[in-house]
Amino acid sequence: MALLRKINQVLLFLLIVTLCGILYKKVHKGTVLRNETGDDSEAAEEMEDEIPVVICAAAGRMGAAMAAINSIYSNTDANILFYVVGLRNTLSRIRKWIEHSKLREINFKIVEFNPMVLKGKIRPDSSRPELLQPLNFVRFYLPLLIHQHEKVIYLDDDIIVQGDIQELYDTTLALGHAAAFSDDCDLPASQDIHRLVGLQNTYMGYLDYRKKTIKDLGISPSTCSFNPGVIVANMTEWKHQRITKQLEKWMQKNVEENLYSSSLGGGVATSPMLIVFHGKYSTINPLWHIRHLGWNPDTRYSEHFLQEAKLLHWNGRHKPWDFPSVHNDLWESWFVPDPAGIFKLNHPNS
Repeated sequence: MALLRKINQVLLFLLIVTLCGILYKKVHKGTVLRNETGDDSEAAEEMEDEIPVVICAAAGRMGAAMAAINSIYSNTDANILFYVVGLRNTLSRIRKWIEHSKLREINFKIVEFNPMVLKGKIRPDSSRPELLQPLNFVRFYLPLLIHQHEKVIYLDDDIIVQGDIQELYDTTLALGHAAAFSDDCDLPASQDIHRLVGLQNTYMGYLDYRKKTIKDLGISPSTCSFNPGVIVANMTEWKHQRITKQLEKWMQKNVEENLYSSSLGGGVATSPMLIVFHGKYSTINPLWHIRHLGWNPDTRYSEHFLQEAKLLHWNGRHKPWDFPSVHNDLWESWFVPDPAGIFKLNHPNS
């Protein structure tokens, strides 16, 4: 009888310990979740108000990304979350540059891009090898980098922003469109610029229409191209339409069949996007993507026009941190010196 009573006491004790353990786990789990997210309603509201901006910081041109970030942050009151993307060997340098400069106030995440996802998908024979740099393809993989945001802005590093980035973020995407771009025929005075620097602004400049695979697309070679250096993207539509898989398919087809035109240095990142998004994208206000500042150091826009511009893009070979280049004074005003002293301006007067 005494033995039975002792067994019952032991069982009761074990039951109490088990219940206490379950209760502790529930309370502790709730605490961890609150610590990570804060108040649920506040966190949800903050997520809605955040504007995620993806920008790459490549080793040799990290100063470009920092100038772009500085210009964005300085011209808005919006809550920007910068996703700064780099390769593994540059991540610590990116962090140091931000945390030991005037950029220390920004809200940012550093994201590592694994170039192994590109294995077997890029032809090595581009006439402009710098375009084969792995970070050029980050824009293909936005949903893998950004998980909690519905709408995302992607920007090339060779830009500065003179307007409030909130305006760009508010770009309307039509129903069923995964992205918005700038048409290459939309620039004011674009005809003059194209004539002066010999630019291609149609699909023929990016795709090789001698190839059957390209002809079979049924896209007119005179179709106006678009520039994917500035993208406003809807992540839900992107994933639903499996955009990344479609882009990878065309990358692989190009490896097998050499489908891209060489007139623009291979068009390695632009060409597959032109195919996948043909007829299925919304447009960005032209003043939010003034392009071609890097095409010819002898061709300049008017100062009045540049003052009206919201975003300037030095796409082309002649970058504003290098020499020769045009309108580099506008870019240099946003330059953030490298705390490590590695990145330096290559200007005669710098």
